[in-house]
Amino acid sequence: MFKDPNILKYYRKFALVLTIGIIADILVDYAQLYIPQFLGNVVEIVGGNADAGFNDIKNIVYSIIVVAFVLFVGRMILRFSILYASGHIEASLRHDMFNKAERLSQRYYHQNKVGNIMSWFSSDLEAIEEFTGWGTIMIVDALFLSVMAIIRMLSIDYVLTIIATIPMLVLIIWGFLVEKNMGDKWEARQKQFDKLYDFTQENFTGIRVIKAFVKEIQEMKAFAKVAKENAEKNLDFAKTWISFDVSIELIIGIIMSAIMGIGAYFVYCFVSGNPCVLFGHLISLTAGKLTSFVGYTDLLIWPLIAMGQIVQMYSRASTSLKRVSRFLNEDEEIHDSEDAVVLDEVKGNIRFNDFSFAYPDSKAHSLDNISFEIKAGEMVGVVGKIGSGKTTLVNSLLRLYNIDKDRIFIDDVDIMDMSITSLRDNIAYVPQDNFLFSDNIRNNIAFANSKLDLKEVREAAKFADVDDNIIGFTDGYETVTGERGVTLSGGQKQRISIARAYIKDAPIMIMDDAVSAVDVKTEETILANINEKRKGKTTIIIASRVSTVAHLDKIIVLNNGRLEAFDTPERLMEISPTYKKMVYLQQLEAEL
Repeated sequence: MFKDPNILKYYRKFALVLTIGIIADILVDYAQLYIPQFLGNVVEIVGGNADAGFNDIKNIVYSIIVVAFVLFVGRMILRFSILYASGHIEASLRHDMFNKAERLSQRYYHQNKVGNIMSWFSSDLEAIEEFTGWGTIMIVDALFLSVMAIIRMLSIDYVLTIIATIPMLVLIIWGFLVEKNMGDKWEARQKQFDKLYDFTQENFTGIRVIKAFVKEIQEMKAFAKVAKENAEKNLDFAKTWISFDVSIELIIGIIMSAIMGIGAYFVYCFVSGNPCVLFGHLISLTAGKLTSFVGYTDLLIWPLIAMGQIVQMYSRASTSLKRVSRFLNEDEEIHDSEDAVVLDEVKGNIRFNDFSFAYPDSKAHSLDNISFEIKAGEMVGVVGKIGSGKTTLVNSLLRLYNIDKDRIFIDDVDIMDMSITSLRDNIAYVPQDNFLFSDNIRNNIAFANSKLDLKEVREAAKFADVDDNIIGFTDGYETVTGERGVTLSGGQKQRISIARAYIKDAPIMIMDDAVSAVDVKTEETILANINEKRKGKTTIIIASRVSTVAHLDKIIVLNNGRLEAFDTPERLMEISPTYKKMVYLQQLEAEL
């Protein structure tokens, strides 16, 4: 786990803080060794085996108080430093993952569900943070406290120490064997948790559809099935973990019972004047020494328990880090070339040159041999049947997927040679799904530039003919839209999306079926504003109604992924069967 470069760099970054915490932990472990020694001395004094009086006992008590104070301060320092570092390591990894998520292409999100990714951001990062924090403390205790305690035990009696430590060595070996099995079970548990997370996220997103079709019971049963499978995986992991913990507690109990029994017998032999000889070694164990020995053995209990915790923490954290690292190491398909061109003043000339496109894992082309040119400042419509490739065409301009070189040009510059930031900075986009953030309306409109004042925001809202609706709300522009704009109507969301794109004032503007949810009068107002206020700037409007694009400079007609025609509306009535049919059907609909 510590060799993974994704986390190793943060261990280096917080090395000083971690070092302070580890040193404090070692000092705390060393200070704890004095408690059994002091208690043993007290027993010796009380038992009359030492030439000392009340003042000596008082001094020992004062010494214990000093040690307790050192333990208090030391534990505060080690926890503040180590847990501070672990929290920042988790935050840094989450920050890296968020940045990575923004850079990954659409293809990745086609192949990986959002629910899976969210579980990496939550439970997997929590497992990593737990190990880097508490796991570090436990590792230090398991290494240093156990070694120092055993050294003190050896100084009292090495034979009794060997008897006490042999079961511990067996436990350590078993821990390494169990770790692999626990790691596999944790990964299976996490994969099932991914499914549960994804199912839940999908149901919350589609809750209105579920209610509309009265499918609550059906979805509850489906959720119960997924939750049951998740519970079974959790129980499977918990059984392994608990079995290991119970075995540790059992072995600790056996060790302590054996030491107390054997040690008491040795003390009895010593007191009765018949010291025992074991393996050729004369055991001279007094009550005070036994008390100290038991105290040191008691100090070993925590490292043994910690070792069990370390095994399960490490198995979880290493498995989770592998999942996180797979995400962080994912190839970024969409990135700037070394000599990427930065566009300063875009005029808005767009040219497609024999362009074809197929989505990942799809054998069929969504667009095939598309060639046309939009002059700078032209207003162009895009029409065609559902599934003809209209959205795919405009999305290609945003370079959401990599395409072949020499296929799409803006101002005669290949978009594959452009800086992605400068490309997208020069395009204002109104998506088909009209996504709004769970924020107030003002911030949603001013998303491109949060420094814009309310006057500019209102101008954009007036452009989209939604200002009257907004000021009619109780909180006006401070109205919170709710998740994905749930508190607004479809038409209001569309118009706020248009305002958000317009306020960007980009040389190229794309509207993907952006007025489908508004009435004809509102549509006419928006189109009139586009014609007036975006004059001289390139605008592309995808529409399902021919009337939306009938007054534009030119119209692109797509049919089954191919360019059927590209010309003025008047000319299309002569050369495009698809356009002519759409006009006829719309006229027939109006008559009906």
